[in-house]
Amino acid sequence: MALTFEDIGEQRLKNVVKPVRVFRVRARAGATTASGPALPDKPSIAVLPFQNMSGDPEQDYFADGMVEDIITALSRVRWLFVIARNSSFAYKGRAVDVKQIGRELGVRYVLEGSVRKAANRVRITAQLIDATTGAHLWADRFDGALDDVFDLQDRVTASVVGALAPNLERAEIERARRKPTENLDAYDLYLRALPGIAGGSREAVEGALALLYRAIELDPGFASAWAMAARCHTLRWTNGWSVDRAKDAAETARLARRAVTLGRDDAVALTYSGFALGRVLGEYDDGIALLDRALELDPHLAAGWHFGGALRAFKGESDEAIARLDRAMRLSPRDPRLDVMMAAIGYAHFAAGRYDEAVKWSERSIRENGTFLPPYRQAALSHALAGRIDEARRAIARVLAVDPDCRLNNVRGSLPQLRADLVAKQLEGLRLAGLPE
Repeated sequence: MALTFEDIGEQRLKNVVKPVRVFRVRARAGATTASGPALPDKPSIAVLPFQNMSGDPEQDYFADGMVEDIITALSRVRWLFVIARNSSFAYKGRAVDVKQIGRELGVRYVLEGSVRKAANRVRITAQLIDATTGAHLWADRFDGALDDVFDLQDRVTASVVGALAPNLERAEIERARRKPTENLDAYDLYLRALPGIAGGSREAVEGALALLYRAIELDPGFASAWAMAARCHTLRWTNGWSVDRAKDAAETARLARRAVTLGRDDAVALTYSGFALGRVLGEYDDGIALLDRALELDPHLAAGWHFGGALRAFKGESDEAIARLDRAMRLSPRDPRLDVMMAAIGYAHFAAGRYDEAVKWSERSIRENGTFLPPYRQAALSHALAGRIDEARRAIARVLAVDPDCRLNNVRGSLPQLRADLVAKQLEGLRLAGLPE
């Protein structure tokens, strides 16, 4: 039997106070504001009480509970400074300009929204605003039934957090790009490296790696910088760019293991390090364990679902892999890594012998970002294994247009090595498609 709103309200009030973790950070020197605290060194956000648009003041608890859960979930994101509930709820019922809120709370971003109930349906809207400029960075709307209001709340929270994190990250990247290079600290260097990693070209990844090494020199305890440097080496390995594979593997291991040591409770560090250890070192079970730990710390981290799915795909666990990758794309539908997620789904279908699906997802990945090499190769070999040799050869021509140096010899070492049968099938497909030795 569905709960009445009276029952739900009674249950909700019993759990209205939830623990919220707040980061203590050093204020950047000279970053004081005119009427409030200094901006923290990391991205900072306040989640305002959502407006109750239902016309029933007694439904305030639902909107308030939604905001509490979003605050709690955001507080698990290690690179984000989140204002505590008591501070953000001080603005409830007040018409205050977001720029003023940003100054008074010392935050760069504000999340606001509304809840509207009609019959057995609810509509929730949310929007992310840059409090320093008033610019709207992201907005979305969520509709659902109230038969299971707590399930709806969980879905909305996951969607908001999953969509919010990448948008905050991209906004910080753009802000960092506008700063003079000589004034950047380790965090700024880290942010400046992220576009290169997302871009995926050889030159961009090499540039990102150089920035991350500088960030590590400035702050040797910066776990995420170590992990992202390991990510750069993973991209080198995956794309067949390694000149000395043994040396690159050893450096990947050094970076990833140091990131794990420094960031045992850092979901981002565990995610990228776990994938690096699995993909490059072949430590699949250990890598998956680290990724599962990352999702325990932050169940809304799309990258955790993404890379956990990818490692399972390489093990040949295709259906579980696809389920996890689908979860990643639902959590972060505008993620800059969508092309990599799609390519991993293509690999999972290839591993299961579904070559038409492998081609479909590889082509989707290519359309999303034309610089990532694996889906080009995956499309070519899948066409070949399905008997479509002409299509396969056209696909290989695209591979060589993107990477003229691509050869079977340098691709061979970059393939996931756990399943010898899958490696052999990929090499056979590439050979049939006409990739030079």
